[in-house]
Amino acid sequence: MPTVLSTKKFKENQRSLLLQAGVSLVEYDAIKIELIPFEIPEIVENAIFTSQNAILAIQNSEFRIQNCYCVGKKTKSMLEENGQNVVKMTEYASELADYLVKNYKKDSFHFFCGNIRSDEIPSKLKENNIDFKEIEVYKTTLNPKKFERQFDAVLFFSPSGVRSFVSENKINNSKAICIGNTTASEAKIYTKNVVIANATTVESVIAKAVNTLKNYD
Repeated sequence: MPTVLSTKKFKENQRSLLLQAGVSLVEYDAIKIELIPFEIPEIVENAIFTSQNAILAIQNSEFRIQNCYCVGKKTKSMLEENGQNVVKMTEYASELADYLVKNYKKDSFHFFCGNIRSDEIPSKLKENNIDFKEIEVYKTTLNPKKFERQFDAVLFFSPSGVRSFVSENKINNSKAICIGNTTASEAKIYTKNVVIANATTVESVIAKAVNTLKNYD
């Protein structure tokens, strides 16, 4: 039976997707998230979200957001569950950056993010002189753990997760199955054996792992 290591702890229904496919699972949280205090105007016209953690950080706040622009289907669902108006969702940050530059050159934005975040959106907005302000609402810290064994695949959900894992372990011959291009770019620093999920969801990473390992002997 093939064994995968997930660098993020799963929900029970996600776990069962692997186990029902005959794949053994080891899991841990490679990173820790801490919500931090922040200041914001009472009304935010345009907000950018690339992480569900940022939504968790703001969901009990008093301010009002008029329009949201986000990365990822789960992020969109979470925003809508919190009563937010999602104008545009893309699969990747680079796509959202291109969309904003094309359609909102004269608007201003608040980007809700963590202390470690991809530079794709900020750099693109700066290049095109679009007014924006970063609001740091959570802090990511690495939570390394050493494993005295090899896995058939390691599942990665963020560049920080990759960095945390490789700080104590080598990927060696394991498949590095990644949630998206940014995470995959980080993994490619350490291995050529990188596979990218079809969509930026945990379930898609699991499906890609099952599919990749189905010919395991």
